[in-house]
Amino acid sequence: MCIVLLTTAHPDYALIVIDNRDEFILRPTSRPHWWSPSGSSAVTPTETPTRTPAPGQSSSSLEPPIPPPAHRILSSRDLQRSEHGTWLGITTAGHFAVLTNFREDTPNDAAHPIHGQRSRGGMVTAWLMADGGETTPQFVERMLAGGVRGVGGFSLICGKLRKRDFLSEEASPLAIISNRADQVAQVPWIAGRRGEVYGLSNTSYDDPEEWPKVRDGKAALAQVARDATSSAKAEKAIKDLAAAGVSDPDALRNALFGILDRDTLPQRPDLSFEEQIPLLKHSVFIPAIGDEAHRLAMEKAVAGGPRLPLASVDDTLVGTEADAELASEERPDQQAQGFMTGLYGTQRQTVILVDWDGNVDFTERALWDANGNAIPRGAGDVHFSFPIEGWDE
Repeated sequence: MCIVLLTTAHPDYALIVIDNRDEFILRPTSRPHWWSPSGSSAVTPTETPTRTPAPGQSSSSLEPPIPPPAHRILSSRDLQRSEHGTWLGITTAGHFAVLTNFREDTPNDAAHPIHGQRSRGGMVTAWLMADGGETTPQFVERMLAGGVRGVGGFSLICGKLRKRDFLSEEASPLAIISNRADQVAQVPWIAGRRGEVYGLSNTSYDDPEEWPKVRDGKAALAQVARDATSSAKAEKAIKDLAAAGVSDPDALRNALFGILDRDTLPQRPDLSFEEQIPLLKHSVFIPAIGDEAHRLAMEKAVAGGPRLPLASVDDTLVGTEADAELASEERPDQQAQGFMTGLYGTQRQTVILVDWDGNVDFTERALWDANGNAIPRGAGDVHFSFPIEGWDE
């Protein structure tokens, strides 16, 4: 039950995005890295990734390659499916996309398959890899013309980040594509006004019944924005730092991670895993849950010895033999809903800040290592900073 929250209400940032990826904790997933469709890589001076190694990891093993200017994409990538898609990513050209899914529950609905032949994560990379000349409306039309067929239930927030769109109330830069929209007129557009807060979880964006986790997360994010706007002292301090050439978003970032850590999940250990799924709509953060089979798989992974996190080398995602075995593992229940090995919960958290100069501050926090051991808050953080090319166009 993932959640993404966005706001245009903070005075110092054109856009803020925060996201929890809720998934089976052992699902093979890379850490954030720069990659490109061409497969080439090179280090450039305009991006400054800072990575904090988890316990037992060397910092040298975590350094990501950074592709050359064409098609530079920053994201983590799912390694369970061959498409190596992602749930969230951004490019140096300002292409941004984030996806949430929802499980279909009508077995005979051919238009909305329970188990899609194509990866949902491929919807994100389709926009991140799109030609720079393609506009967001053109991409929406292309996807609705056939690009979303054969994909399980999903909603995709996507758009090209430009300063003018966050200043004009006549523009709405972000579209929400889903396999519930058959026509362009059915696609919601957001982030076209200042002072707004938006939320999306594992239901359709226009669901008339707002989930408690979305309502709670939006309220908390709105409060963070109000605090920044109403505090003259804080604003003066920020301006003084900016004038001195110093940027210190740490306090804001910590507050945003605090929102992503809001745990209000009803505790029902007497329920099976499937019976707990409906409860997940009540909490922004999902602690590790599962039935006996999930717990045994988790214990097996923890006892399996150290495994390096899956990473990227020259755009080729690599790991250990244990990673490959885990990616192909099957349970007696045949995993009808996909990968279902080990416990389920919030696996990754992401905070993205886009300031008025087009500078992106991207932080992903891993909460679990590759073996299913909990990582202390902050010890699994990976940070990138870079400017958006064409921000002032």
